[in-house]
Amino acid sequence: MARDDSDRPPVLAHQRFVDDRESFAGLDLQQRFRRIHDTNLWGAPESSSGLGSELDATAVLRAELPRLLQKLGVTSLLDAPCGDAGWISTADLEVRYVGIDIVPSLIDSLRARAAAGDIKGEHHLADITADVLPRCDAILCRDCLVHLSFANIERAVANFHASGATWLIATTFPEWQSNADCEDGDWRALNFERAPFSWGPPLELLNENCLEAGGGWRDKSLGVWRLAALPQ
Repeated sequence: MARDDSDRPPVLAHQRFVDDRESFAGLDLQQRFRRIHDTNLWGAPESSSGLGSELDATAVLRAELPRLLQKLGVTSLLDAPCGDAGWISTADLEVRYVGIDIVPSLIDSLRARAAAGDIKGEHHLADITADVLPRCDAILCRDCLVHLSFANIERAVANFHASGATWLIATTFPEWQSNADCEDGDWRALNFERAPFSWGPPLELLNENCLEAGGGWRDKSLGVWRLAALPQ
């Protein structure tokens, strides 16, 4: 039985944004995410990309994502956004990897690490809502759309479609009942099967076994949709 949304425990990313909301007034999208990164707003000790990007939170993903990509026939993956690329750089993906992010210092750091041979792949500065995106078979948009307003989600998905990718792999909460809008940089859960998205059931669903907030978000998953089938 699906739980009531109000029964869910609080999420640190949302709490910290609310506490600091006034400092985001007047900032554009890049400025908002630069501030989040520079102040470690999401409060994770290991990763500036948040608790969900730490190694213990991604154990299932690191094991199962390579199998999922192989099943889908993916040979190239656009990680949009890639954040600090911490967890994914330890996964044996066996695909051409391209990471993009809106925060310049993140991309500078990742390019330096790639040049030193510490990590593999290409890394580019880009805004998923506005910039031309590299062409890849699949787009991984994990832990991002939950931080964007409905308007910017619509722009991002249109941009993903325009990139020519076949698959969108995105964070979804299949037991969440009612989607609400939010300010860019805040956080709330989203279920892309429900309005205003109504994407239909994902073709594949990879549960992350999320233990954050006492396990109250155990339905957190990566859903796979064919981009051409999504409502325009």
